[in-house]
Amino acid sequence: MLPSFGSLFGEPIPAYFVMLMLGYGAATLVAARTARRQELDHEVIIDLALLSLFTGVLGARILHVLADGYFWDYVHLCTNPDEVIWRAVTSASECQQLGGRWQSGARACHAIERDCFAWAEFWNGGLAYYGGLIVASIAGIRFLRREGFPVGKGVDMVGAVLPLGLFFGRLGCFLGGCCFGLPTHSALAVVFPGGSPASYEQAELGLLSDKSLPSLPVHPTQLYEALGCLALAAWLLLRAQPRKRFDGQILLSFLIGYAVLRFALEFIRADDRGVFFGLSTSQWIGLGSVIACALAWKRVASWSRQRPLPPTAASARKASAAVAVSAPEET
Repeated sequence: MLPSFGSLFGEPIPAYFVMLMLGYGAATLVAARTARRQELDHEVIIDLALLSLFTGVLGARILHVLADGYFWDYVHLCTNPDEVIWRAVTSASECQQLGGRWQSGARACHAIERDCFAWAEFWNGGLAYYGGLIVASIAGIRFLRREGFPVGKGVDMVGAVLPLGLFFGRLGCFLGGCCFGLPTHSALAVVFPGGSPASYEQAELGLLSDKSLPSLPVHPTQLYEALGCLALAAWLLLRAQPRKRFDGQILLSFLIGYAVLRFALEFIRADDRGVFFGLSTSQWIGLGSVIACALAWKRVASWSRQRPLPPTAASARKASAAVAVSAPEET
């Protein structure tokens, strides 16, 4: 665990956001190079990436607020802060340092100051990936249409590099200590230091006597997902994309592949993220995503058989050159 990469102007540099930006940069670079190879406007892809960055963070934050179990805390922070209990705070001195009110009988720390914008402070943590994907997808498709960029080709370029960005993002989660797994005796288990999110959670559940203690060994679900996303990115970029049969196939493949990976990993994650009828928010969204993609796959594939893939400028030029070479000279 490495929450920050030093400091800049006296402020810590969060490791999570550094890795997030590295993933964003790598994904944008690969997608832009793909557009150039197909002789499409790579600047549109760069602009799309910038738009996706802002809309993705917005959507991820909104889903976190609505579905991760903190909605009423954010509401009460604005309307009646005393109803908010900071469960991770277990001593009067710590509560006082944070500016809270310690209730000795209940051994609970209550918020005091009203903050109507706490829900928007994404830099303090709290982003739900699927929310970002949904909002960024809607905004991105509208942008591609407005720019006159082939939507099917554009979404495939994005779909191929999304798992690459997720690979870096999940490494950032591991460095920050969030998105940790359930306790385990597996040889792959990791122990997070005292004061980490895992220690806080386990102390609250009574698994540790104090949150300052190192956590119990847990599944490194962040690394599991990072490696799964890296494998998915390699398959999409090196295998699936060169052999795709219709526009949109790569994005659909990513959505199905990631949904299956995430659905499985959710069973061994231990952090708070909202549970409904026995499944997490991400699992329900993943199920809906797989069903929607399966239906879309049949429809889009059928439509593409009636309307073959339009050639890119590069492929059209190669085909023209091949025809010119094979054509007999006039006599």
